[in-house]
Amino acid sequence: MSARESTESRTELRLLAVHAHPDDEASKGAAMMAAYAAAGVDVMVATCTGGEQGSILNPGAADDPAGKRDLAGLRRREMEAARAALGIRHRWLGFADSGLPEGDPLPELPFGCFALQPLERAAAPLVKLVREFRPHVIVSYDENGGYPHPDHIMAHKVAVEAFSAAGDPERYKGTGEAWEPLKLYYDRAFNPERFRALHVALEAAGLQSPYAERLAAWQEADTEGHQPPAPLHPTTTQVECGDFFEARDEALRSHRTQVDPEGFFFAVSPQMQREVWPWEDYSLIESRVETVLPETDLFAGIR
Repeated sequence: MSARESTESRTELRLLAVHAHPDDEASKGAAMMAAYAAAGVDVMVATCTGGEQGSILNPGAADDPAGKRDLAGLRRREMEAARAALGIRHRWLGFADSGLPEGDPLPELPFGCFALQPLERAAAPLVKLVREFRPHVIVSYDENGGYPHPDHIMAHKVAVEAFSAAGDPERYKGTGEAWEPLKLYYDRAFNPERFRALHVALEAAGLQSPYAERLAAWQEADTEGHQPPAPLHPTTTQVECGDFFEARDEALRSHRTQVDPEGFFFAVSPQMQREVWPWEDYSLIESRVETVLPETDLFAGIR
């Protein structure tokens, strides 16, 4: 069963996606979340940091005075627009963005930032949210963070910790009544098979592919770490959500400071993507219910 075929009521199924920065929810799993939300699932994104250490990555927004004056505030407004585009709920966890260190040697991370927090301190707000929201499914990044940004790696750690600890009343006392999520997934937004399929489709259509360099990088590891590391986990679950690629793109464009509307994310039309790869891909890491792989539904075994 695909996400859009669900007839469950909004109060019966709940999904929590854990992300590092505003805009991550739009580039990783957005169509899946929009599809489930439209089908009546209660979907929430938890954003660990405010993204205030980020740069303005869209040349068209480089002269925006709001971005220069108050990037953190502008990114909050962008996040609200993305949330509305996807039809989901959202919660800030309130940590300081760690930034992406660059140079040789790498500079130290900012004092007090998310990536430098002790695990229990970093995970406590998420455990509290899990106990309040009571998700059946949690989705986050793999051990590499999808790509090796310190906040992405910490988001992975706190998601795993919350999945493990939220159901134990002896842990994280004072953060609410225990709730045990049933399934933990890692997002595979950087699935090489997907990029390869889109690359072949573009070339077959006589169109220029922006993916050649990325695919070559997967063939030969980039020692500087600029490309996502090789995937650590296979795809176990493909959620059909092609009808919501436009909602995903609207959410991406909402993050105007971070996403160039003429850039990489929009190189393939939604229609071609629906024809070639109408899914978003996930790895099932832990399940407390019986399920059979491969899956087409993150709630398989729960419904």
